[in-house]
Amino acid sequence: MTDQNLWQQFLDKIYNEVNSASFHAWFSDLKLISISNDKIVIQVPMEIHKRILNENYYSLIDDTFFKLTNINYTFEFVLKDELDVDLDDVSYEQNVDNSINVEEEWQSNLNPNLNFENYVVGDSNRLAKVAGMAVAEQPGKIHNPLFIYGKSGLGKTHLMHAIGNYIVANSKKKVLYTTSDWFKDDYVNITNNSGKDNIDVVADFKRKYRDIDVLIIDDIQYLVGAEKTQQEFFHTFNALHQANKQIIISSDRSPDDLKLLEERLRSRFMWGLPVDIYPPDFELRCKILRAKLKNMTISTKIDENVIEYIANNCQNDVRYLEGTLNRLMTYTAMIVPDKIDLNFAIEALGDFFNQNIYTNSSIEGIQKAVATYFKITVDDLKGKRKSANIAYPRMIGMYLSKTLTDENFNRIGLEFGGRDHSTVIHACNRIEKDLKDNLNLGKQLKDIQNMM
Repeated sequence: MTDQNLWQQFLDKIYNEVNSASFHAWFSDLKLISISNDKIVIQVPMEIHKRILNENYYSLIDDTFFKLTNINYTFEFVLKDELDVDLDDVSYEQNVDNSINVEEEWQSNLNPNLNFENYVVGDSNRLAKVAGMAVAEQPGKIHNPLFIYGKSGLGKTHLMHAIGNYIVANSKKKVLYTTSDWFKDDYVNITNNSGKDNIDVVADFKRKYRDIDVLIIDDIQYLVGAEKTQQEFFHTFNALHQANKQIIISSDRSPDDLKLLEERLRSRFMWGLPVDIYPPDFELRCKILRAKLKNMTISTKIDENVIEYIANNCQNDVRYLEGTLNRLMTYTAMIVPDKIDLNFAIEALGDFFNQNIYTNSSIEGIQKAVATYFKITVDDLKGKRKSANIAYPRMIGMYLSKTLTDENFNRIGLEFGGRDHSTVIHACNRIEKDLKDNLNLGKQLKDIQNMM
């Protein structure tokens, strides 16, 4: 029996074991990649499939294959992007083993699924899209650097990948997408390497970041506090800009608002075109939802007023839109309604909205509430003073920022005066410990939340 014949028999059996909606939601788009020894690799279309298959259907998949083959397999669910990386790694290892002298393929780190075609445009991001297209068509000649800024979850990263993918598809230019954290890690690797091969390490670093035509660097705000890394990025920026190489940068705030970065860096970010992306308006949110629904099995069942209901309740973050649709798809697979009308959507998403979207929590709002409650200022929370009447409220602010928002430790530390992520972790651990012993603290936290 061939692998494909086995796969088809597996799908036929699964179809008879689950209802039609569940099969089409979680199994119909799966692809068999390989069967080797005791492992089966299966490609899935979206991240949510990994979780649902592992949590809800793993035993069924295991039992079905065992009945067909009498072999106990392990299963790995991978996205297409992950599969591409794995295949590249295998190909490279084979070349090394066989001593084939070929030039290693350049890794741009671009996501091929993020392009201009699926970047949905409205009034809030139209200027950024136009500027991005201009840079993509003439890299190094216009808007250099292109500085894209806006709050988390508004599509900055998608636009940067779209620019990079367009350049790769329409030229022979070498493009590199990276993040400030990756850049920092690569630089730290140099400083940690004090052996005789350090010259080679430095050469590799400069080759990676300077021997390119387009540098795309995401989340530049996380260079705050890393002074030596800032210095190296300053030299990298200068080397690329002087050679008319294109630089594309993103941040969660404008260059003027990056007060904790070196002035010489901030001034260079203004040399080209700073362009901001605003939260999507209602019309754009509806367009984004319709675009994402095209690739989902629930698209034929969903009423238009459900799209409007979701758009009304997800006002600030594009990622919430996708998360809400994933939640709705999961609920639909379990309940299997004939159609997804407004009543069904309210039943499926009401609690989700109450917990995640109706809360108007932001780090700025939390800081204002904490400062008001403890009769101090927001500047005190961000400042260097360590007196007890300020240090403990600061820890409470960090704890609430972690529990009430989706921001990571780095971002929270940045908002509280550029503190290290370890400081935020310590603060959260301290408040969690105190909550177990101090009943009054729990009341204080509730009172602060009521002030937001």
